[in-house]
Amino acid sequence: MVDAELRVLAREELPEAIRRVGAPVFAAAHAVRADETSALVPHANNIVILGWIDRIASLHGAAAGAARDDLAREGRMWFVARHEVDYLGESFAGDELIVATWVESIGRTSLMRATRIVRVADGKEIVRATSRWALVDLATRRPVAMPEATRAAFTEA
Repeated sequence: MVDAELRVLAREELPEAIRRVGAPVFAAAHAVRADETSALVPHANNIVILGWIDRIASLHGAAAGAARDDLAREGRMWFVARHEVDYLGESFAGDELIVATWVESIGRTSLMRATRIVRVADGKEIVRATSRWALVDLATRRPVAMPEATRAAFTEA
């Protein structure tokens, strides 16, 4: 998912199932590129899909004031502690997708993020993922408390 190839979406542009989520949703549109498909079975590659999950999380973090570049300069970074990914359908080169994420729960040093990927043509949910992200001090490699402003930005509409 290259930033120039996606468009951040407004809530009213989201499928009904995602709009109904109680938390603030961050979403972008993405068209599957041929180079994002597997060579032998030409559907979106699983590792590429994991990259989409990471990229939407990064963009959401930046929108919430916790951009990775800024965090790195401050000696902190988001680390993934766990990804759980359910592949529910396929997508192919040219398919228009909506990649959406939101924070399901937030603790002192980590958060649980949901991600859904929906194919626009038929509204089919093709990926459902949950990830635990921890904010880590880069010098000590230990979790650190999230600033209150970051916590608020992730949970306020």
